[in-house]
Amino acid sequence: MFYLLDFNPILPDVGLLFWSTITFLLFWLIVGKFAFRPIAGALSQREHDIQDALDLAKQAREEMAALKSDNDRIIGEAREEQARILKEAKESGNKIIAESKDKARDEAHKIVTNARLEIDSQAKHAITEVKNQVGKMALDIAEQVLRKELSSDKAQQDYVDLLVKEIKLN
Repeated sequence: MFYLLDFNPILPDVGLLFWSTITFLLFWLIVGKFAFRPIAGALSQREHDIQDALDLAKQAREEMAALKSDNDRIIGEAREEQARILKEAKESGNKIIAESKDKARDEAHKIVTNARLEIDSQAKHAITEVKNQVGKMALDIAEQVLRKELSSDKAQQDYVDLLVKEIKLN
């Protein structure tokens, strides 16, 4: 026990210094083999994984930028296509309306022309019918008048011959 009282950590003795150095070196070799190498390897692996993740993130960012530019281009093309289709539809609609108007105008003109022709035909037919009726009535009246005035067949025959000569002259 007196030995411990003589212990002074500031002035170690050679044996203590020797065994402390051996213990420290042994501890250092064991910790280095079983702790420092795996820790260094894990840190190296972690650094490698982080770098890979950063590279993947950079690549994903570049791909997203490319996709965004492609999307913007596609949207622009779609808008141009939409404008073109709307323009074509409007032009087609205007063309169809113009064609329909022309067709309706032509059809109305045909109907009016046919109606005029029908009216003229009916008018001619009516005039002819009226003339025939007037002629028939005139003949009936003339026949009655002539019967009254011409009592004999010879006088009637002479009068008919006179009328036939007048008709040939007209």
